[in-house]
Amino acid sequence: MHRIGGSGPAAACSTGAGCGRRFPARLGGLGALAVAALLGGCATYHALPLPRQAHLAGALSALRTEVPPLQPGASPRRIRVNRPLRPGDIGLLAVLNDPALRTESGYLAAAQASLLQASLLPNPVAGLVYEPQLGGAGVAPSWTATLAEDVQSIITYHTRVAAAHDALEQVDAGLLWREWQTAQQARVLAVYLYWGHDALRASRREARLLDREARAAHAAAASGSLDMRSLAPILAAKAGADQTLANLTLAQLRAWQALDALLGLEPTVRFPIAAARAVALPRHIAPLLASLPERRPDLVALKMGYHSADENVRTAILGQFPALVLGAQWDQDNGNIRNGGPTAQLDLPIFNRNQGQIAATRATRLVLHAQYQARLDAAVGTVRALAVQIRRLHRAVRQAHRAALAAQRLARSAQRAYGRGDLDERALADYLTGALARRLEADTLERTLGQARIAFTLELGLGLPQVRIVPVAQI
Repeated sequence: MHRIGGSGPAAACSTGAGCGRRFPARLGGLGALAVAALLGGCATYHALPLPRQAHLAGALSALRTEVPPLQPGASPRRIRVNRPLRPGDIGLLAVLNDPALRTESGYLAAAQASLLQASLLPNPVAGLVYEPQLGGAGVAPSWTATLAEDVQSIITYHTRVAAAHDALEQVDAGLLWREWQTAQQARVLAVYLYWGHDALRASRREARLLDREARAAHAAAASGSLDMRSLAPILAAKAGADQTLANLTLAQLRAWQALDALLGLEPTVRFPIAAARAVALPRHIAPLLASLPERRPDLVALKMGYHSADENVRTAILGQFPALVLGAQWDQDNGNIRNGGPTAQLDLPIFNRNQGQIAATRATRLVLHAQYQARLDAAVGTVRALAVQIRRLHRAVRQAHRAALAAQRLARSAQRAYGRGDLDERALADYLTGALARRLEADTLERTLGQARIAFTLELGLGLPQVRIVPVAQI
């Protein structure tokens, strides 16, 4: 390069050649300080080793039982596990201790990290080129310094942050819905186990009674006072009762193991279950259905997902404008002449005007719109169907209990008649098995009604906490 105006060492000194030689060293020192400051605020690595053994609790007392308050400043509620638990409390214990929900909270932390990332503008790009003089007539080393910022990211900042915020709300509401479903599953299992215990107790009682009658009939047949053909009905009834008892026992075992898994307990833990509280269901569901989109977490999650997709459409539309990078540049040539001024880079939208991204975001928004409508239709239809089922189940339960009591009275009368010799073995077996069948039918209908009521409250978004009660994992 050549220097304009003056020549020789004197001219070089008059233009500050010495300052030009000291400038790169000073710039390098400032750069080192900036790098040290940036490194001081950097995150550091901390190991998170995997567990080497299962963390299953051996008793209810080892579970987390403190329910965070729903209102700020209120005191937390503690679930008392030293007494029979109602299905509602068992549902809360499942939400507090279910191992699967602990992993779900990690998705919320990831969504929070995405919001943080969207809230950050890209760093300015700084550049420095330093070329020391190796020979020739130059009087100073040459250097070029640049600083630039992507303007496009600033233009789309608002819509990107709004989309990330809506995505966070979607994950949060989705986690609450999964907590509600976990609570519902635990409550349904509790109702199943409660009425299953009642059915199991009745089945054992009938099995013991038939076993006693079968032994007596065996003794009578051995002494010759009873025909072997008369023994067959009692033996068949006893075999049927034993099979029913075995099936009920296996079903109870599976239900207990499923509930223990939800609570994070060892599969052999057992505890007493109390009857569910009789909660009056709403008579008029039309107002509740009208407010369903604001109350049910899954619908809220879909709504937030749709809003996030809508903001992504806006971002894609803003992205069709040419990408613009603004900055500044300073340089010095070998003749110690310095220049500086603004710089600009602009994409020419000839081939790519972001058409593909716009089409993709619009298609995603359309899919989420259809999903929301489908979920809302399914929710309203399920609520109305369950309302009809519950009304019919109420009538069926009353009739089944009356029939069970009548069959039980007939069975006792048949036992007395059989003891007097007024009734044969076949008739007695029919009365006893009929009474057991009626009792099991009533228990099954009670269980079905309880499960339908739980499903009804869930579908309407009632009877469950309105805030997340599982803390976000510290990652």
